[in-house]
Amino acid sequence: MSKVQTGLRYSEEHEWLDTDAAPAKIGVSQVAADALGDVVYIDLPEAGSTVSAGQTCGEIESTKSVSDLYSPVSGTVVEVNQEAIDNPALVNEDPYGAGWLFTVEVSEEGPLMSAEEYAGKNGGEL
Repeated sequence: MSKVQTGLRYSEEHEWLDTDAAPAKIGVSQVAADALGDVVYIDLPEAGSTVSAGQTCGEIESTKSVSDLYSPVSGTVVEVNQEAIDNPALVNEDPYGAGWLFTVEVSEEGPLMSAEEYAGKNGGEL
């Protein structure tokens, strides 16, 4: 069973949001990483660009498929995780740590679930 990290909030599309970090940090859940299989390529929004909650902002490609990446918030992208771009396997190995994707100066949040709600809906364990 996939781990769902407490203390984060989650979107319907399996992205996590850490607002304890400043700027807010975004990644994909282990539920999503496990469903994707081996991640081989990541396309992220550029630093300085704006993202909108619920809108596509990139792609994650695995050996199984290509999936859209959705922003859980609206705001300006501050930084992208170049390490994850260079080594996409980090998304599978450590989705809540080294496999984070990008940070955003948040202007508005989209609809988000608590870790408990997300785990219950997606069969993950806390």
